[in-house]
Amino acid sequence: MPMPVGKTPVNELKNSLKILTFDLYGTVVDMQQGLTEMVTPYLREKGWQGKPTAFVTWWRRTHFENSMIDALLNRGHTPYREIGRRAVTLTLERAGIPHTQEEVRRLVAAIEKLRPFDDAPDALARLSKHYRIALLSNGDPDMLENAKPHIGYKFDAYISIAACGYFKPHFATYQKAADILGAEIGTIMHVANHAFDCIGAQAQGMRGGFINRRQRPYEDTPYQPDLVVGTLKELADVMA
Repeated sequence: MPMPVGKTPVNELKNSLKILTFDLYGTVVDMQQGLTEMVTPYLREKGWQGKPTAFVTWWRRTHFENSMIDALLNRGHTPYREIGRRAVTLTLERAGIPHTQEEVRRLVAAIEKLRPFDDAPDALARLSKHYRIALLSNGDPDMLENAKPHIGYKFDAYISIAACGYFKPHFATYQKAADILGAEIGTIMHVANHAFDCIGAQAQGMRGGFINRRQRPYEDTPYQPDLVVGTLKELADVMA
């Protein structure tokens, strides 16, 4: 079993938690690798000589920036799919790749078919014997519905941030999830591969579980994760 790392003793977490919520894109499903595999033949057909993985990184960073702007403007929620369309369009323009909006929509739709990390289905099944397991995703409700056959595990609940109208890490997303789950927010640990998502959850009163697959330093923030592991398998080894 891996040595657990984090600010909170594991036994304390086990005794206080009833629910684990999981980020989907990048935590349960392999977004970087999956989108890279999908976009590589498209970029080759276009004659683009750059690295597909760099293209996907541009895409994801642009999407994140646009979603944060959308939440901060507080002028109504823009669907994840539309944010994705704008991000892919800008990334293609930045790369100098001729494209149509139909091609852009096909690229964005590939997000709904991403495969889980190899360890995800078994780890989630093990954890489900001890906790309620839910998704808390920035994806649109229909995107989560379309992703169900590809995730490899049936969650107890699929929560889209569209229910509150702000993208994570807006505080309202975590409180809304707790309301939907009918639980005290302190009995929930949000698990994510993104520091910003854990920070947002902890700032609102959830516990934070950081999946550090990329072995990167955590943010310099008062909201240090309660638990840090390298994979979902390690999370199950520690918590289940």
